Amino acid sequence: MTSKKVAIQLPMVAEEAPVEERYSLELEALAGIADLYEVDGASKEAFMEAVQDADALITSWGIQIDREVIAGLKKCKVIGVGSVGVDMVDVDAATEAGIVVTNVPDVFIEDVADHTLMLMLACGRRVTMMDRMVREGRWFDGRPVLNEVPRLWGQTLGLISFGNVATAVARRAKPFGINVIAYDPYVTELKMTAEGVEPVSLDDLLERADYISIHAGLNDTSRGLLSDAEFKKMKNTVSIINTGRGPTIDEAALIRALQAGEVAAAGLDVLEIEPPEADNPLLKMDNVILTPHAASATTRMRSETRRRVGREIALVMQGKWPMSAVNPAVLPRVDLERWQPYPMTRGPNR
Repeated sequence: MTSKKVAIQLPMVAEEAPVEERYSLELEALAGIADLYEVDGASKEAFMEAVQDADALITSWGIQIDREVIAGLKKCKVIGVGSVGVDMVDVDAATEAGIVVTNVPDVFIEDVADHTLMLMLACGRRVTMMDRMVREGRWFDGRPVLNEVPRLWGQTLGLISFGNVATAVARRAKPFGINVIAYDPYVTELKMTAEGVEPVSLDDLLERADYISIHAGLNDTSRGLLSDAEFKKMKNTVSIINTGRGPTIDEAALIRALQAGEVAAAGLDVLEIEPPEADNPLLKMDNVILTPHAASATTRMRSETRRRVGREIALVMQGKWPMSAVNPAVLPRVDLERWQPYPMTRGPNR
């Protein structure tokens, strides 16, 4: 037994197997450094009781690690999140408490970008509608619909947020002859122009784009980022793509825009409520393609995500900075050593 304890909230793979077998992927990095123990996430109270003495937490989905939970942590140094988005953790509260929050920002970027482009192409060719026509014996109805849809070549794709996924999407879209523009106030224009992407304001993007793909993480400023006012600024031929977080789009507003013809199509891997209610109008729209929050799913995703989370926790347990701190402002205030090399592309005035 080691002196460090890591509370884990990842889904159990085989309940009857021992912890060492169920979490062998995390233990590739953590064996000999910390002991794993499972947490009862059936209720918030039970969860708080179980994690109060943990040195680290591992989570992906389930109970919210909110301010109250964080306040009850007596020894925790790091919360490892097994996804890109960290909206299941109150990062501000963790920062105030001196707890590092890590995520997995690079394991399944290419897969989500593939899925994003698939949804964009499916919207452009009205795949759901075409498939249904064939199955219903309406073979000759498809061509008249597509005769009214502009060809992909020469169209403009607008990317809201220009992080890793959006960058990978831009690289995939350009060989199709698509012009790419992007809005992100937190990213330097030089990063965009290096990818052949034009930096624009949000209003400019809304007015110019034929396809809009939103990649913003979920926070107070991005929740409902696309709503009635934004949809009214768009072309009525626009297609909306979302493989990020459902609540970044005001879903009721999107439904109204689709019903009013202000938005031509949508491809959504994420929704405000997951799974959707049976009466959600999106389920009955021919011009909407839905997938079940599966953009990142491949044979590699779960195993590599779990390994990466284990490595991040192991670094902190050994007194070192993690590779991907979501709240880097906390790092100078905690007793951890920076081991990564400083960037050599510029001098110390960076």
